[in-house]
Amino acid sequence: MRRLLPTPGDVDDAGLVDAYRLLPGRSLRVNFVASLDGAITVGGVSEGLGSPGDKRIFRVLRALADAVLVGHGTSSAEGYRPITADSAVGRLRASIGRPPTAPVVVVSRRASLSPDDRLVGAPSPTICVTCEAADPARRAALEGAGVRVLVCGEDDVDLPTALDQLAGLGHEQVLCEGGPQLLHAALTAGVVDELDLSIAPALVGGESRLLADALGTPVRPALVQLLEEDGVLFARYSLAAPGAR
Repeated sequence: MRRLLPTPGDVDDAGLVDAYRLLPGRSLRVNFVASLDGAITVGGVSEGLGSPGDKRIFRVLRALADAVLVGHGTSSAEGYRPITADSAVGRLRASIGRPPTAPVVVVSRRASLSPDDRLVGAPSPTICVTCEAADPARRAALEGAGVRVLVCGEDDVDLPTALDQLAGLGHEQVLCEGGPQLLHAALTAGVVDELDLSIAPALVGGESRLLADALGTPVRPALVQLLEEDGVLFARYSLAAPGAR
């Protein structure tokens, strides 16, 4: 892989970790892969847009995160599994001095995560972020299965409150992996600090988009890093920079 910006040069695996390492403190970074025309899936899943480089960055971002945040629809469609110590991400985490496991945080207004989902019973217990409108019986069933339930908001999930509660549990640096509705909500709430976007050299059309609905005010991220491999661009955008929001 090679860096195009800010300083051109080759990037090895160790350099890739350094390229995405964050300063200490709270942050929400979002990671997506998209086609040139903005599609984020092929046949309903993101795998059709991925590349070896995209997968390496995916592992690096998970290795650096305290927790992985995802909407229930995406976790279900993509077949999410726990981060385990013997997985590629777990081994990478250990190699850079991180705890080998980290929780997956599923956002669901209705607490729709099933108590027998494959994420339940994870080494780092899965967290479900929901709201008061969710069925109390569903919430209780998840808690009974070992899921930590965070109630954030009344009729819908309040993301700033959710991030406050996650930080209180020690999960300060959170990686969001989608989907588009969660991205839209996070941008609208003004809680996104960074967007990491893999841009695949493909035209797809007719699929789900990075943002399906208009934002109230355009967001203008600042490009801080650009990598390339096999024609795929890996852009790192800051939304915390002055004028980005």
